[in-house]
Amino acid sequence: MIVGVDVGGTNARALLVDPATGGVLGRRRSSSAGDGPALVHGIARMVEGLWVEGTVEAVGLGIAGLVDRAGTLCYSPNLPDLLGFPIGPELEEAVGVPVTVGNDASAATLAEARLGAGRGSDHFGLVTLGTGIGAGFVVDGRLLEGAHGFAGEVGHMVVDAHGPAHITGHQGPWEYFASGSALGRIGREAAATGGFDRGLGLAGSADGVTSHHVATALTEGDADAASIFDGFCREVARGVANLVVILDLERVVVGGGLTDMGEPLRSGIDQHLGDLLLGAEHRPAVDVRLAELGDDAGALGAALIAADRN
Repeated sequence: MIVGVDVGGTNARALLVDPATGGVLGRRRSSSAGDGPALVHGIARMVEGLWVEGTVEAVGLGIAGLVDRAGTLCYSPNLPDLLGFPIGPELEEAVGVPVTVGNDASAATLAEARLGAGRGSDHFGLVTLGTGIGAGFVVDGRLLEGAHGFAGEVGHMVVDAHGPAHITGHQGPWEYFASGSALGRIGREAAATGGFDRGLGLAGSADGVTSHHVATALTEGDADAASIFDGFCREVARGVANLVVILDLERVVVGGGLTDMGEPLRSGIDQHLGDLLLGAEHRPAVDVRLAELGDDAGALGAALIAADRN
């Protein structure tokens, strides 16, 4: 058995996985807050809790950010206390089995490729819409990792060089306009200027509006929410079009927290993609799908990567 761990900005999720089938045999959760030693301790306790449910031969760890091949987190805006910390070697010492570390979105991509919405495609991308935007790619049937294992940080791809400054300090990156955080911000801005009264009523104040309120109002048939969401889907499609023209993807799988919105999200992106994709009328249509593995994807993929390398 392999333990796969997905480390996010606030929580860590661990799964006990049978790599032969992708079956999940046990689950644990913990906080990801604190410095490196605290996180290692928390993950080690999750691994120990799963150990009684099966023999653990290795641990796979997926983290949001730039993780080098030695298992050190080199950069992550959401995990500043871990920068430069050799989490792979430290966790390996704590649990006593081999530990493989990689990017969480790349791990999720491998899971969707083998077990989810990427099956049957040798050229697809997974785009995860959450607090930020992550991505991973399968090209010619292989997971694209890049020279240093850093491939897939498409949320930081600049789509407006004169746009607003992001938390990273760069101006106009894609995730400023097209992440789950962006949808909430757009809703707040509309509510503050009288363009989203239903959101104001749901949240109680303009500052309280989130992407959840936009989604709720959308399901109720609110016209303002529909307009906000349509503009948002266009911004998602703008970045997706860039990825397609660079990598000639035949399929794009959309994952992350916003996939709870379901078909309206998928169809909204698909509708605008045809308008924004260069030469769309001369290309085979890009197959836009929703991810199938939900919150388990990152940890499942981390386990599969560990199984492949050990």
